[in-house]
Order: sequence, then C-alpha cells, then structure tokens
Amino acid sequence: MIKEFRLPDLGEGLTESEILSWKVAVGDTVSLNQVIAEVETAKAVVELPSPFAGVIKELHEQPGSVVEVGKPIVSFEVADDAGASPSTPSGALPAKAGESVVETPKREPNLVGYGAVVEGSGRPARRRRNFAPAVEPVETQTAAAAEPAETQPAENTVERPRSTPPVRKLARDLGLDLARVPGTGPGGLITREDVQEFAGHAGEPATQASEEPVSTGTRPGERETRTPIKGVRKHTAAAMVQSAFTAPHATEFLTVDVTPSLELLARLKNSREFAGIKLTPLTLAAKAVLIALHRNPALNSRWDEENQEIVTFNYVNLGIAAATPRGLTVPNIKDADALPLTQLAQALTALAETARAGKTTPADLSGGTISITNIGVFGIDAGTPILNPGEAAILGLGAVRTLPWEYRGEVALRQVLTLSLSFDHRLVDGEQGSRFLADVGAILAEPGMVLTMV
Repeated sequence: MIKEFRLPDLGEGLTESEILSWKVAVGDTVSLNQVIAEVETAKAVVELPSPFAGVIKELHEQPGSVVEVGKPIVSFEVADDAGASPSTPSGALPAKAGESVVETPKREPNLVGYGAVVEGSGRPARRRRNFAPAVEPVETQTAAAAEPAETQPAENTVERPRSTPPVRKLARDLGLDLARVPGTGPGGLITREDVQEFAGHAGEPATQASEEPVSTGTRPGERETRTPIKGVRKHTAAAMVQSAFTAPHATEFLTVDVTPSLELLARLKNSREFAGIKLTPLTLAAKAVLIALHRNPALNSRWDEENQEIVTFNYVNLGIAAATPRGLTVPNIKDADALPLTQLAQALTALAETARAGKTTPADLSGGTISITNIGVFGIDAGTPILNPGEAAILGLGAVRTLPWEYRGEVALRQVLTLSLSFDHRLVDGEQGSRFLADVGAILAEPGMVLTMV
C-alpha cells in the first residue's frame, strides 16, 4: 500500500516550510518516528519524523523547495494493516485490479518533537520535552475547503475568513476587513503576507517586479546580488514591521560604571561553585533584569488586543536575541526567574550554542515575556531596540568601555557601559520604565544593592 505524508503545520499557524535536506533516499527502509528530513520554518530548523514504517517510494520535493502546509512531500510503501478489512479504507479511492491504494492517514505526526501516533494508543510518542501541544492533522483543517459546495452544512456558509489569531490581530491593527483580503495559503488561508500586501506594506506591486532572472550568487561582472526572502529572515522582517507599527516604542538610555560587576565576575570565576561555568557581563545583566522585574512588573506584561486586557506574567521567560547564520532569532529561557545564578549561566550558554548550531526549536522561540539584546559584542555602545512582538520591553547592552569617570570625587579610568531600554508605551509609563532601568543600572554598578531589593 502506498501512503503519502503531507507537510504538517509545525506550530503556531505557520503556512510553509523549506526542505533543507533529506535524511533518506528512495528505496530506503525507515522505521516509525525515524528522522527523514530537516526543514526550516519561519522560526527554526527542525527535524521531521517519519509517520510510517516502510520503504521510501518517492520524494516529492527537492532540498531548497519551499512547501506549503498540506502538500505531499514523501510517499511510503507500507505493509497492509494486519487484520484489516478488505473494504476500501475511508478517504481512499477504490483500487482496480493490480493497483495499489494511495491513502493519506487521518493521524499524521503533527508537530516536530512528537512522533506519529502509535496504532491503538490514541496519543503521540514524545521524543523531546517542552514542545507545544499537537495540532489537528492537515486533512481535518482543510476538509471544509475541499468538500463540494452542495455537501457543506448550511451553518458553514457564513463562517469568518480562515486565518490565524496573529494574522487577525494584524488586520485589526491595520484597520482591515479580513473578508476583503484574498487568501493565498492552503485552502484559502489568509497569511500575514496577504494582509500586508493588501494594506500596501508588502513593497512594490507584482506588476512592477523586475523580469530579470533572480541571482542568488555573485558572478564576475554582476552589479547586484538578489537573495530570496524566506525562512527566518522573512519571519523576522514581518515580526519587526508588526511590532514597529503596532506598539508605540519609547527608548531610554543609562550609562553606568560596571567596574564592580566585572570585579565580581572575576571572583566568581575563581570560585569552586562556578568552576567550568561560563560567566559574562550578560550573565549578571540577565540576573539584574530578573530582580528588577519583581519591583517593576509592568515590564513583564502583554497587551491583549482581542480581549482588551493587559496580561501581567507571574513568571519570566527571558528572551536573548541571537544572531545566527540564518538570521536573528530570540529564543527564551523558560521560568528564568526561578533559576539561581549558576543555572542561569548554564542556560545562557546552552541557548547560545543551540542557536549557533541552528537547532533552536519552535517551542524555544515562543512564549517570551521580555528580552535582552547584547549589541555590545559587536562594539556598539547603544541603540533603539525594537520590541519582540507580544512583549512589553527589551533591554540593549552596549559595549564595555574603559573611560574617564567620576569616582569618589576624582576622575579615574573605569569600566563603563550604556543600557538602552525600549518599551511599549501602552503598557509601561515613563516612570515605570525609568525605575526599572535605574534598578538594573544600580545592580550592575554595585551588585551589593541587591540586598536592598529582595
């Protein structure tokens, strides 16, 4: 029997993914949940498990192809189910003599990190922790669109346009009626790009696009290089546009003498408790942010437009902006406020290594409540960071400079850095932002100040 596997929604309503590489070839025998491909969503590079045990019959897409959710990507030849009824399986076309039945399973692996549903178990086999809950199979999501009009129930004829919650929110923010926006996604799904193009934010109209072939490399004599916008870069661009045009940004700066913090780091590195643990100024800055949030909870909140509520989080998922070969990502450390300094340092190191390796998962990229961007590693003193969508604040760390500084009534050479805090002015008043930034600066200028804050 031949079975097709269609590209599933890999989380949070993503509509497409790029096939980076196949881990199998035609003719290979694979087992259930064996990794068969590496794909890149708009957020991360993830591994795709096999939904069947069988033989690879056909690979429908080549590496580098961008595939829409719901399209077939691989076919398997599998053994007939033991004890199966000779009748045609539900959803399959009757087979003629000498032909096989092509059937798409009703339950496929629906999210990377979860294996295929084991027959009779009714639940997916977990492979890794901390992934988002499984989603419904593609066939269930697109069945209404594929069903002939005469068989549609009467109550389904007046349903709202198909889209995801973030896309509906973007449409509301731009003042658009989704019913007027044509959907180009699977089954007519309205994507973020559809909304942005309809609103006039998607650049030049297609009729004005150049008819010259796109160049993805540089050859002798070429005057320009063109790179397709996709994957992480495409998601980052859309997220930053949404954030910049949705949340009213305000940015404040504070320059502080962090010599005491650097001296503390030197002492900690020589202590037994921190042996083998990487410590950097970012480590102390992250801890300072977590402490300051307890005194200024407004910066750990979210604006819920749909329900007209301000959601204040009683936990902190600390995002760290990471520059990777595939673009900017902001993975976060879950419940960072519950970690002691040793574990926080280890989590920061693991986060950075995973991001550089391109192995950050969708779960690691979702659910952040506040972020830090360390622009100082690039030799930059200060900037105006753009908020990660759905968060109230982001703190930028500048480069540590040796500068003349007032110290105990005299001028001395001290280690100085500038903090840049951007916040959503709908959620955070100037006073709240200023107090938070002052608390972070006070801790970094004199770590002993923590004793007066906790």
